[in-house]
Amino acid sequence: MCWVKFSNVTDCEKFFLDGTTPNLPGILVDGTVQNQNRYKPICQLFNNTYRFATLYDTTNRIPVFSAYTFTGPGGKRPDQSWMIEPQLEDIDIKEMKTQDDDEVKELNNNNVLRVNHQAADTDYKNNRLDLDRGHLFPCSYAPDDDAKRSTFTLTNAVPQERSFNGGSWTRMECKVREALELNCKKNNKIEAYVVTGAVPSSNNTLNNRVNIPDLMWTAYCCYNNNLKQWVAQAHWGENQNEDKGKKLPSNTLVDLYNILNQLYPGGDVQVFPDQCPTADIPRALPLRDGDVYDHCVYDDDCVCSSVGVKGYYLPVVLVSVLVMMM
Repeated sequence: MCWVKFSNVTDCEKFFLDGTTPNLPGILVDGTVQNQNRYKPICQLFNNTYRFATLYDTTNRIPVFSAYTFTGPGGKRPDQSWMIEPQLEDIDIKEMKTQDDDEVKELNNNNVLRVNHQAADTDYKNNRLDLDRGHLFPCSYAPDDDAKRSTFTLTNAVPQERSFNGGSWTRMECKVREALELNCKKNNKIEAYVVTGAVPSSNNTLNNRVNIPDLMWTAYCCYNNNLKQWVAQAHWGENQNEDKGKKLPSNTLVDLYNILNQLYPGGDVQVFPDQCPTADIPRALPLRDGDVYDHCVYDDDCVCSSVGVKGYYLPVVLVSVLVMMM
């Protein structure tokens, strides 16, 4: 029987500030999944360590959001195969595996696993729509090699327009990454909570299986020791072809909530608990002269598209645990 709360796995709570999960009307309310057949909480596990949390939509075959902590980037891009979540297909393996993994085949009558409730690598390969596998938890945010590997699961990816993925979204990620490194130091260590999500389209799909989201959003919250206060910021962008050089503006949490309330009616959207300011954009610590975008060093080691063109991230061997009761 599937569990309906991230809190059922204690180590999963650490990816949410104060253990408080986002509130998304009709999907996740007061920490409880509303439609337990459709939405599955996953506590992503790699190399015996939980790395981040994902709420997965098995109907649209994309994540609703991934939640993670930022403690500083590091390491190189791993070069490994994309993974799927066996437990979503009722295969009793708690580790993320490739569809043709020997252990998966052994439990599937010695056949390559055909997935029904999640995206497959074949959905993305050779697509003619210029769509990348767009990470929600970015590889470039992960602190070490194992953590980077843990981001390369298709339960952490959505079909993302290539120009958007490699354009304004990547530039925003770089901008936010630098802001987190500067503004989110606690006891001389970087610590921030980040949630990144995708809003599905009504009927736009990849390979007639995987929903192509209309909107992607991300928000962070952390305590700033210099300001002696909590700071928070949000960004979002439409998942569509865009002109070169486009930038995504910084917004407050209340701006994001207003957008998401229109897309998730029936209650109040809230991504972080109340200590995170909803109306103020944090004052950045001093940077070099000029726009922060001008100083971003784009992480080519962690930026490549699904077909090998620069734009987003690539493969991994990953272990993940679907929050399930044995």
